[in-house]
Amino acid sequence: QVQLVESGGGLAQAGGSLRLSCATSGFTFTNYAMGWFRQAPGKERESVAVSWNGVGTYYADAVKGRFTISRDNAKNTVDLTMNSLKPEDTAIYYCNAVRGASLRAVFGSWGQGTQVIVSS
Repeated sequence: QVQLVESGGGLAQAGGSLRLSCATSGFTFTNYAMGWFRQAPGKERESVAVSWNGVGTYYADAVKGRFTISRDNAKNTVDLTMNSLKPEDTAIYYCNAVRGASLRAVFGSWGQGTQVIVSS
């Protein structure tokens, strides 16, 4: 069974940094692109960053230059390093596999996510 476990969230001040981590199991990690998504209060879930293993990365315009996605294929984990945080980054952050260039999640079952709160 696919498992996605996010961690590393917390409270930060504007301009601060956080590093999120996603531990995965139940699928062949290296066969999938991996991405981070977020959902802010009252808003729909959106794609934040994607890493296509050995190919390249994608970043949403809102986070480009501030966030960095990385993956460790030996540990089946994917991290999101967030710098220069803004209050607009406040959201619950989730990880999932990503299908092609659609930026859509592969697995219908999501983890519980990790909460990021950025104060102004």
